[in-house]
Amino acid sequence: MDFARAARHLFALPGAVRRAFPAAAMTAIEDAIAASEKRHGGEIRFAVEPALDRPFSGQSARERALEVFSLLRLWDTAERNGVLIYLLLADREIEIVADRGVKAPAQEWEAICRAMESRLKRGEFAQAALDGVAAVSRLLEREFPPRTGDRNELPDRPVTL
Repeated sequence: MDFARAARHLFALPGAVRRAFPAAAMTAIEDAIAASEKRHGGEIRFAVEPALDRPFSGQSARERALEVFSLLRLWDTAERNGVLIYLLLADREIEIVADRGVKAPAQEWEAICRAMESRLKRGEFAQAALDGVAAVSRLLEREFPPRTGDRNELPDRPVTL
């Protein structure tokens, strides 16, 4: 059991997400997602969580991201092209979960996560999210070019859990 990690989660302040992502930052992320989805047929969601509810459970950020993917119904797109960018703020850890229709190699997702985490370490939260949205969008542009009649299947607004 990692007591330092558990302490970070137990003592995460309620306003941590608002401080890291003020309203203007959340709006900028929403706008970036909306703009990016005009260039491809994929669906992007950004979710941020201040801390895990059960810090002693040993749940990883990856496991939680998979839960959130399901909770937000990213699997519910016509072409199975939903992508979740999940940030666990207490750990400053990014996970990207893509539905089975997205075939980008794991190392590309991993590179996006590491680049975002680098920005997070410098306290550049909004820019990390915006860079992540842009990078995911570039991958989706390759696999899902825009088509006439494409519709926005999922909300663009970032989610705070």
